[in-house]
Amino acid sequence: MTDLLDLRLKAALSSQRAFAVLEDAAREALAASASVVVLAADAAIDTDALYLLLDGDIALVDDDHGARVALLPGELFGYGTAARVPEPWAVHTDHGATAARFAASDIDAACSAHPALRAFITPGGTSAAQHSDPHLNLMTTPVRALVKRAPITLTPDTSVRAAAQLMSEQRVSSVLIVDAAGHLYGLVTDRDLRNRAVAQGLDIDRPVIDIATVAPMTMDVRKPAFDALLLMARHNIHHVPVLDGERVAGMITASDLTEQHSTSAVYLAGDIYKQNTVDGLAAAASRVRQLQQNLAAAGATAYSTGHIITAVTDAITCRLVQLAEAKFGPAPVDYVWVAAGSQARSEQTAKSDQDNCLVLDDRYDEALHGDYFKTFATWVCDGLDACGYIHCPGEMMAMTDQWRQPKSRWLQYFRKWVNQPEPKALMLTCVFFDQRAICGKTALLDELRNDVLAHTRNNSLFLAHMVGNALTHTPPLGLFRSLSTIRSGDNKGTLDLKHSGIVPVVDLARVYALAGGHEAVNTHDRLAVAAASGEISEQSARDLRDALEFIATLRIQHQARQLAAGGKADNFLRPDELSNFERSQLKDAFGVVQSLQSVLGQRYQGGRF
Repeated sequence: MTDLLDLRLKAALSSQRAFAVLEDAAREALAASASVVVLAADAAIDTDALYLLLDGDIALVDDDHGARVALLPGELFGYGTAARVPEPWAVHTDHGATAARFAASDIDAACSAHPALRAFITPGGTSAAQHSDPHLNLMTTPVRALVKRAPITLTPDTSVRAAAQLMSEQRVSSVLIVDAAGHLYGLVTDRDLRNRAVAQGLDIDRPVIDIATVAPMTMDVRKPAFDALLLMARHNIHHVPVLDGERVAGMITASDLTEQHSTSAVYLAGDIYKQNTVDGLAAAASRVRQLQQNLAAAGATAYSTGHIITAVTDAITCRLVQLAEAKFGPAPVDYVWVAAGSQARSEQTAKSDQDNCLVLDDRYDEALHGDYFKTFATWVCDGLDACGYIHCPGEMMAMTDQWRQPKSRWLQYFRKWVNQPEPKALMLTCVFFDQRAICGKTALLDELRNDVLAHTRNNSLFLAHMVGNALTHTPPLGLFRSLSTIRSGDNKGTLDLKHSGIVPVVDLARVYALAGGHEAVNTHDRLAVAAASGEISEQSARDLRDALEFIATLRIQHQARQLAAGGKADNFLRPDELSNFERSQLKDAFGVVQSLQSVLGQRYQGGRF
């Protein structure tokens, strides 16, 4: 390599967004490993190498679908990038180009030595979309595949001694209790033997059912393993019986999921439940930032990332509620702590505030119980704030008197919002229609939501206003499909991926759910249910899910880069952070959202609602 080319390469590496995260010495070493190649019009491209375009023109071309994406000097393509050149795409150059070529082994070594590089380049040669996402594997692997042996079962009248002997002989950490018909009755783990039998001095000849967990949480053999991971993380359990219909099929444990390359989410949740102070919980919560970076580096989907990050938030919330009850005493009446917004939808990232409320039993008496629940809710909300889930700027939290009410008052709220859909009512509906029970008596929320859905289904006036509200958030596409950035203020020149990209899809899905009276809360799930019920076509639902996944993934990767650099995560992305390939895909995603907003608007104007 000539001195001039060497200088050009080092300058290109310094200005390239991925390699700019490296220290000078690391870039020098990488430059020394590269070779500069001249690409002619008919040059063969080694797609198992990473290329940095130095000058000239390169285009990714899909002749089958008539698509062409031009790459600019300074952009990467090939091994480990979004521009992986998958079939049927090909690389073309019309006038020749010069590029730096990096061997796959050198790129893998650089990613291993400098983890921040993984936010841009995926070692192993696959793009973020194509990477062997362990969470995607869990979503496509059925629970049945994790069951390693026939179930070890006992009858309820078996002695504790006999149960312990069987567990020792079979070398298992748990046994299932079944009745004479083979139906699951309960579960006993080695922890139950220690804590409920030995530590309590229990007669070991008593029936094992005396120390069992009766009616344990279960998982169907056909469910994805990812659902089992979330169940364990959210409820701090490590053994889940597996059922095939009513038949006991086996048992899966947290270690089974570990062997499937799951994240540390289950174990982080377990650590959360060991904490007895807010400071301890805050220290555990600080690991969420690294968890999101790891998920982004692994190429995890936005869907799975949202569920995993939210599962940790759920665990922190539940533990705070437990500590509050320990501090202030048992609640005087039943209640359910309810998450709203992104936590309810299981769509959180490391950048999230808190939206929550309390639904109280109708036996609630303000004079008798008001002080307890105000103190209780304030302590939990302050604890969430200490853990990084900042107080909601709009005060939509259980610590606010208005959002800590008995079920009958909540019914009045929703009926008023539905029957008198003024702007504020629509805003409140957008927040509180997205609800999910976190801990407490979940039946209180179930009854409330069933009533609300009955009033929104096919409610023409209310839905018309909700459509109008949904259309106030539009994707930032200008003339000729150009990206329209924020024009002024601190975030000038950026795209607000949350409010201009994700929120429009969330709003559309919410309208479909309200119109059909569907119980789903997660946006992907709402779109799937809406397609099945005919509120939206199957193709349109797939397009919207794909658009949401792409935009949300860009947001997660953007935040991961900020966190890796020691900064704070936000939602504002500069277009020049994107490759030409990614910009083209982003425009397509915005176009999908814009098109379906137009369809919804036309239906509204046509009087369908």
